[in-house]
Amino acid sequence: MSEPDRNGIFAGEDPFEIARNWLAEATETEINDPNAVSLSTVDADGMPNVRVVLLKEIESNGFVIYTNYESVKANELDQSGRAAFVLHWKSLRRQIRVRGTVSREDGSQADEYYASRSLKSRLGAWASQQSRPLKSRGHLMAEVAKVTAKQGTNPKRPPFWGGYRIQPVEIEFWADGAFRLHDRFRWSRSSVEDKWRIDRLNP
Repeated sequence: MSEPDRNGIFAGEDPFEIARNWLAEATETEINDPNAVSLSTVDADGMPNVRVVLLKEIESNGFVIYTNYESVKANELDQSGRAAFVLHWKSLRRQIRVRGTVSREDGSQADEYYASRSLKSRLGAWASQQSRPLKSRGHLMAEVAKVTAKQGTNPKRPPFWGGYRIQPVEIEFWADGAFRLHDRFRWSRSSVEDKWRIDRLNP
């Protein structure tokens, strides 16, 4: 099959570079959180779950997010080893959809990102038992105060907090078109070691 006609915002031989370029554009136009993604997982019974999280890095072969390893999303990511997400930018009228396999980022890269966060966010990561029932807002703030007294002004990354790397087997770039005749290009591969196949899709 011949290569589909790709030019303009879709041009390029590296989907991760295209994604970085789109995100850079969105950073100039979106009012809040241009790196917000809707992350989809499934539980042990196959029931889907979706929530908005922040995409922190687009690597050469993956996308990285961070979370509490004891959260619902983390349990579902660990259980299935798969995830999907979508980046949607109203200002650009574009979106990127991703599906792939998941692995933890629990080393120096996670330490470095954790250290880059504000002190209050670092302490909050220690204090929050993410996804579990909470008595009250006051109880949470009391936990933050306890953690602050214990951890000080330079807390280390909690052992229950770190990253996940999503390595895609499918990436779709979508741009809004007149009369709902959108432009869609799907990059797909059987595994993360394989070469990409690119298809133009019907709107």
